[in-house]
Amino acid sequence: MGMTMTQKILARHAGLDEVKAGQLIMADLDLVLGNDVTSPVAINEFDKAGFDSIFDRRKVTMVMDHFTPNKDIKAATLSKQCRDFCNKYDIEHFYDVGDMGIEHALLPEKGLVIPGDLVIGADSHTCTYGALGAFSTGVGSTDMCAGMATGKAWFKVPSAIKFNLTGSLNKYVSAKDVILHIIGKIGVDGALYKSMEFVGEGVRNLSVEDRLCMANMAIEAGGKNGIFEVDEKTIAYVKEKTDREFTVFTADDDAEYDEVYDIDLSTIKPTVAFPHLPENTRTFDEIGEVIIDQVVIGSCTNGRIEDLRAAAEIFRGKHIAKNVRCIIIPATQKIWKMAMNEGLFDIFIDAGCVVSTPTCGPCLGGHMGILAKGERAVATTNRNFVGRMGHPESEVYLASPVVAAASAITGKISQPSEVMEG
Repeated sequence: MGMTMTQKILARHAGLDEVKAGQLIMADLDLVLGNDVTSPVAINEFDKAGFDSIFDRRKVTMVMDHFTPNKDIKAATLSKQCRDFCNKYDIEHFYDVGDMGIEHALLPEKGLVIPGDLVIGADSHTCTYGALGAFSTGVGSTDMCAGMATGKAWFKVPSAIKFNLTGSLNKYVSAKDVILHIIGKIGVDGALYKSMEFVGEGVRNLSVEDRLCMANMAIEAGGKNGIFEVDEKTIAYVKEKTDREFTVFTADDDAEYDEVYDIDLSTIKPTVAFPHLPENTRTFDEIGEVIIDQVVIGSCTNGRIEDLRAAAEIFRGKHIAKNVRCIIIPATQKIWKMAMNEGLFDIFIDAGCVVSTPTCGPCLGGHMGILAKGERAVATTNRNFVGRMGHPESEVYLASPVVAAASAITGKISQPSEVMEG
């Protein structure tokens, strides 16, 4: 029996000719990631274990993104611990205020992940990098500690689900709608510890940014990882950012999949995930009047320049509704500067929005947009669990940037056509 894309990457990094689902392996790592929340735990374990060196100063990265700029003394202390550790071990890729960004947008932008890589990160959305044909997955801080010291990690080889994509997206429909549709279809445990492998001619009709969005939310279906076939768009994206050599892995024709889903992109409709799970999805023929208090456009899911441009087209010449707060968060400094230079900030500010420095902030209920009891937010983030963005009796509705923008304008959950064509 042949191997999937994920299984081939794992086999290569374990020094094996082949692996099978369920097999336990020890594999070499290409990159170990942590942030200002998870890295301090790993550093504490690193010191406790008596380690005194990093396996490769170029293959460990820490990004200060969750509570930065530091929101309080505790956040400042955590960032300082990371800063001191990276200085001590001369870690090359340490990103702090001024040159950081939201980690899962920043690393691809910096060319730190390439096709065929094996990446672990002490953050569940590390699965984002599968958009580039890499195997990437979230781990605990103790695994991050061991990875920093040894350059290796244990894995159980996952089985896989194939998503065969065809067609192309319609106007006002985005990759966020596709992944919400899939999660709504299979459930938050539908891909539990499985590789979600996206293939088919429809992949070519998705931008790399689209793929980053979809791979990012593989974990919301329980997936071990999400991964896309590498094509000319992937290669062009990677070569623009790094001259590192890479290997493209494709699934064997006889690779085994637990399930196969055929997804015609042209049939996908604007989709919203209602509280309190990403699987609780509805299209607009199922959505009544839902009055909102806040909109957040950003995060590691939808804070890229394509997302901001799409939102700006909805906001252009319009103003957000009274009693609605709208927070725009570009995912990296580069994206922030591009958006500013393109005049997107003028559009956002004229519409009554506020533009933030890059931060994860409100996504995890950290800062920069916490919800009070009873408040509702439409967010382009990836999770809407109870209390995710603040008070446990607040509500988060997940949507695409254009749906979020339209909702900010009307003051209720709305699809773009209501604003642009109504």
